[in-house]
Amino acid sequence: MSRVTGGDGPGETTEIGRDAADAAAFRALPSVTDLVRAARTRGAALDDAALTAVARDRLDEQRAAIRAGARPARATVEAGVAAAITAIERPRLAPVLNATGVIVHTNLGRSPVSAETAAAMAAAAGGYVPLELEPETNERGGRMGEIARLMRLLTGAEATLVVNNCAAAVLLVLSAVAAGRGVVVSRGEAVEIGGGFRVPDVLRQSGAALVEVGTTNRTYARDYAEATDETTAAYLKIHPSNFRILGFVHAASAAELADLGRPRGIPVLEDVGSGALLDTARYGLAAEPTLAESLAAGASVAMASGDKLLGGPQAGIIVGEATWVDRVARHPLARAVRADKTCLAGTAATLRHYARGEAELKIPVWRMIAAPADAVRRRAEALAAALTALGVAASVEPSAATVGGGSLPGECLESFAVALDGASVGADEEGLARRLRVGDPGVYGRIERGKLLLDQRTVLPEEDEALARAVVAAVREQGG
Repeated sequence: MSRVTGGDGPGETTEIGRDAADAAAFRALPSVTDLVRAARTRGAALDDAALTAVARDRLDEQRAAIRAGARPARATVEAGVAAAITAIERPRLAPVLNATGVIVHTNLGRSPVSAETAAAMAAAAGGYVPLELEPETNERGGRMGEIARLMRLLTGAEATLVVNNCAAAVLLVLSAVAAGRGVVVSRGEAVEIGGGFRVPDVLRQSGAALVEVGTTNRTYARDYAEATDETTAAYLKIHPSNFRILGFVHAASAAELADLGRPRGIPVLEDVGSGALLDTARYGLAAEPTLAESLAAGASVAMASGDKLLGGPQAGIIVGEATWVDRVARHPLARAVRADKTCLAGTAATLRHYARGEAELKIPVWRMIAAPADAVRRRAEALAAALTALGVAASVEPSAATVGGGSLPGECLESFAVALDGASVGADEEGLARRLRVGDPGVYGRIERGKLLLDQRTVLPEEDEALARAVVAAVREQGG
């Protein structure tokens, strides 16, 4: 193209000049072969086909940038390819250290499992297991026998079904019990629990009809009675896991609803949320409903998460009367949401900790909750002293840890945090926090009052040494 589009004055360009500059920039780009060879020199482990695909993608991005007016340097292109290869080769879900002070941290994968649970999951994943075979008879059997026995011991449940998460458990139970019929729910419990999980939407998806009763803050058993007719399939109770309504409030209990529904053949379905099997009040927290309490109160079916306060792998736990749980297990949707062998192995291993009375000693969530505040403070002081000795300015500040994960909103545990002052190491707190997050291992803290806080309650004692190394590495990288 030779048509002049601009004048000859300062700052003006022509399409001829722009095209020539683009052509020169295109010629300056390294070839795919050069990029693959450079990656091999750096020790890339991907095969040639994968390296070629990465190089071509990066070159396509740079050509688009050139057309938009950019002039990337060759070194920039090579660095981009190296970064893309690293992103592929390095697992994104590599373990990190949680120093945020939030115990069940949804964005960090909720609850870590015990060493025994992790080993059980790895063993199940790494080989064959008698998932649906009975070893003594070599005949086909159910998946739930082991977990059902443990749950019966721990909660009194007649039957148990494990699916892939609690949202699936609620949807499956409603689909199996109430499709095409009405489900009575308190207006104060027709809530959004998180991640767009709205009770009215789930009811509609299940094919059940929502029948709201009472008011946002006060609902009585008589409200359920007045709404009950021949189309009523169930009474549904939802634990408001991540919020509280205080003051002039009242909710009908599962026991009241069971008394109302039993003569009518109407089951009480209760989502108790966190899956707690221990009494949280023993640790200075508000009482969180447990699966055993729900069933003892008269719920026909109780549902909960396996990866919150239960402390196991992600799962949806369904327990209750055999008649109802068996009906749920036979529903076609049950196969679509069933748990795999690793989840079942991990859930069983976690439940054994409770059966042995060792949850506080073995399950990370309960180790964090049960840790005495003085012990947390001493660990924070030791870490701060170790960092100071290594040239990192650190101090100890009081902190307030939370359970998190939609459990016990507003409840806090006394804690202590190691405070890092970014200015003392020539960095801002945001920059230092980022260095920690992208380190190996990554470390997640929180910024308050101009300081980066690393809460010791959510760091296990055996992780303290790794935390110290990660902080020193991040500070040195920031400074260097």
